[in-house]
Amino acid sequence: MKKLLFIIMLLSSWHVFAQDVKISGTVNDAAGNPVVNAGIKVKNKTVGTTTNSQGHFTLNPNGIKLPFTVVVSAIGYDQLEVQITSAAQMMSVSLTAKNIMLNEVVTSATRVSQSSLQSPVSVEKMGQRAIKENPSFTFYDGLQSLKGMEAVTSSLTYKQVNTRGFNSTGNSRFLQLVDGVDNQTPGLNFAVGNLFGASDLDIESAEVIPGAASALYGPVAFNGLLSIKTKDPFKYEGLAVQLKTGLNHLGETGSGAKSISDFALRYAKSFNNRFAFKLNASYLTGTDWYANDYTDISATTPVGQRGPNNPNRDALNIYGDEVSQNVPGAGVVSRTGYEEKDLMNYNVYSLKLNGALHYKISNDIEAIYQYNYGRGTASYTGSSRFDLNNFVLQTHRIELKSSNFFIRSYVVGENSHDSYNTRSLAQFINRDWVKDLNGNVVTPDKADATWFNRYGAAFNGTVPGITANNQATARAFADQGRFLPGTPEFAAAKDASIHNYGLSGAGVFSNSKFYHTDAQYDFSKAIKVFELLAGGSFRKYSMFTNGSLFDDKTNKIKIDEYGSFLQAGKKLFNDDLKLTASIRYDKNENFKGSFTPRFSAVYTVAKTHNFRASYQTGFRNPTPVDQFIHLNVGPITILGGAPGNSAGLNVYQNSFTAASVNAFGAAVGAAIGGGASPQQAVAQNKDLLVKSNVAYIKPEQQKAFEVGYKSLINDKLLVDVNYYHSTYTNFILNTVVLRPTAPVLGTDGKVNPAAAGEVANRSVSAFQLYTNASDKVSAQGASLGLTYLIDKGYIAGGNATLSSFNLGTANINNIAQYNTPRWSTNVTFGNSNVSKGFGFNLAWHYQSAFDWYGTFNGVRPGRINAYSMVDAQINKKLPHAYTTIKLGGSNIFNKYISQAYGSPAVGAIYYVALVFDSPLK
Repeated sequence: MKKLLFIIMLLSSWHVFAQDVKISGTVNDAAGNPVVNAGIKVKNKTVGTTTNSQGHFTLNPNGIKLPFTVVVSAIGYDQLEVQITSAAQMMSVSLTAKNIMLNEVVTSATRVSQSSLQSPVSVEKMGQRAIKENPSFTFYDGLQSLKGMEAVTSSLTYKQVNTRGFNSTGNSRFLQLVDGVDNQTPGLNFAVGNLFGASDLDIESAEVIPGAASALYGPVAFNGLLSIKTKDPFKYEGLAVQLKTGLNHLGETGSGAKSISDFALRYAKSFNNRFAFKLNASYLTGTDWYANDYTDISATTPVGQRGPNNPNRDALNIYGDEVSQNVPGAGVVSRTGYEEKDLMNYNVYSLKLNGALHYKISNDIEAIYQYNYGRGTASYTGSSRFDLNNFVLQTHRIELKSSNFFIRSYVVGENSHDSYNTRSLAQFINRDWVKDLNGNVVTPDKADATWFNRYGAAFNGTVPGITANNQATARAFADQGRFLPGTPEFAAAKDASIHNYGLSGAGVFSNSKFYHTDAQYDFSKAIKVFELLAGGSFRKYSMFTNGSLFDDKTNKIKIDEYGSFLQAGKKLFNDDLKLTASIRYDKNENFKGSFTPRFSAVYTVAKTHNFRASYQTGFRNPTPVDQFIHLNVGPITILGGAPGNSAGLNVYQNSFTAASVNAFGAAVGAAIGGGASPQQAVAQNKDLLVKSNVAYIKPEQQKAFEVGYKSLINDKLLVDVNYYHSTYTNFILNTVVLRPTAPVLGTDGKVNPAAAGEVANRSVSAFQLYTNASDKVSAQGASLGLTYLIDKGYIAGGNATLSSFNLGTANINNIAQYNTPRWSTNVTFGNSNVSKGFGFNLAWHYQSAFDWYGTFNGVRPGRINAYSMVDAQINKKLPHAYTTIKLGGSNIFNKYISQAYGSPAVGAIYYVALVFDSPLK
């Protein structure tokens, strides 16, 4: 420790003994106008500053020996390098305007900076200019325009992104980093979109790696990576304010237009190029999209008999009607449910607060502390529709970095506050008001049985004054005393259940955390013969849900993971060929370790034509939820796949498959309809039941091969084309089984009649288990992207992606579903300055229809129709006022579209925004 303190003190005081250097000057454009907020940075160092409103700057790079190089950069201009040879050199720089940087610098592909043209794998980037001119309501919505990107909207404040298939509303296969910090919630184990991300004003860039990135980023980056970088307060000083207001819910039946507002503020300041800080605050609020698809999806009712008059109706966005029973004489009947709008809090918001302190210990070493606080409300589609109500996510990050290393530690903590499960909520409200035949309200544990008894009595004519053999009349009688939405009784029951956690209520409680440390060192400058990069990480999960998600009231759940990687690169044949090899090893304490290698080659022809090929591997450890969730959602219990999680339940060992139970139930019903007694029907069809064979959970694996070509032709046309083929094993999935109390098999090895009788009487317990697919499947895809710089500042771009899933001989019921359209296409067109500061941008997105599989619908398919939508904005820039006025809209033709089955249909948002951005120097 004494040696470390001595080194830090020596580095901090180095500038005292070195020659004092003071550089000053101006930065203008070709017309002589000052360039505001241009970056002035010493090449390969952390030292830098920015220009003020007159284009002036002063830089004191003390401690750096002459000569050295300064890099001058600004949005919309070509980068320029200037050689510094004098201790008091004056600079007068003129930057050449460029509408768009087609050859961007990226870092995520190899974890070191390089040209995007020579990236060894596919990489997409949304730079600061694209973020500013994005026509969507938020920058995060605009990510869907990138090549190969998929997006799913569960809520106005929650959108999920993905690449290359196997999409889901909660995507734990896709890593999202903000300044290197994993933005996932510890309890849910996936990033909740941009609900807790960075403010649009503070985002400098976003990079996307489609496909496996585990070789460099570990287990979460199984399907890809989104890396968001925020603005450095040394480089981006000043005050920025955004005022945005808009409307949604236009043209909806039974609903008028609703307002949306988005306020954001950023302030950053540096002192003597040694210390800097930044503060961010943003607040978005509005009325959420409505999930109001009332399609009858009853699994036990033939399709032709489904609908609003089906006594066993199970509507998609009505909850509580999942509880059903075979009522003698009346058939299978479901309880009356409640619509989602009466259960969900649609008044959503997102509050983001951020502060960061940056201190340069020396000219090449910088220390950072950053704190992020996010609080918000969103609707999330999982096994149910969850209301993340006043959910809080906090992160603390400390980092020490230089041009060739970093060490970073952070902690992510959550507090679910008033979050709840709407399906469970409806079921619990339904158990608060049921009366027996004598008019007495029964206890909740007897409510369902009593309701069905009332229904049967009314239908079979044993209740005086009630017409027999009438399903509607029987339901009305059974529903007497029902709490109606809008009444004090309903509100009281709802509030009580939301704040009751675990098996006795709908509340979801989580106060979980994870701690993470990662480090990286670039040995390339020391070795010189070849490039060498090494790094590692350690993570500890500390879960606490007080029994509401996990069985952790007394059994504390803590999980350790660690990993390390090595990457070597070498240029050959006059630097035209670049070979890179990476390998990573990761270990979770509950599973065997996994090696994930990656090999790549990039060959450059005639300087601008770059051909690439890579072999990549990916893996994903089961998340804490995959391993330990223990959640009762009414008619089914969701159970994680760790062996100890199901101890004493005898469900992995003694259960029937859901498919065989459905076949058995249909056959028994048909037999009874044909005149057989229930006992005879069971005996005749019991052998249709199949004992389940579900394995405990283990990590997923992927192997992928990719080839691509990327070229910049005449500095005007950017071409990017690629093809990939991936194979997958051990996909983590959910399977439903039903467990009787009796052994499923008799001593003769055949189905036990007693167990079959329990199934017929619906007295079995249903479980949704986490396990792995035993089958091997593959996917392939190709994409083409074009960007063309037209004369007079017009920019046209387009991309198309073809995705294909090959099931082979695998069982569709045993595979995590692909959930990806076969075709996805984007077209963009814009000009940042058509005339006199006016600009515009258009973005069109189309995707083909496909079947969506998810736990919300019991892993049964739901159709997502083909759709297209257009985002557009026009803007007026007022340079002397540092202000931009934007008028725009997302999905401007107001076509209501669903992106995931069970999630809400999303319509247009029309907005006007005022953005003030001044260096204040």
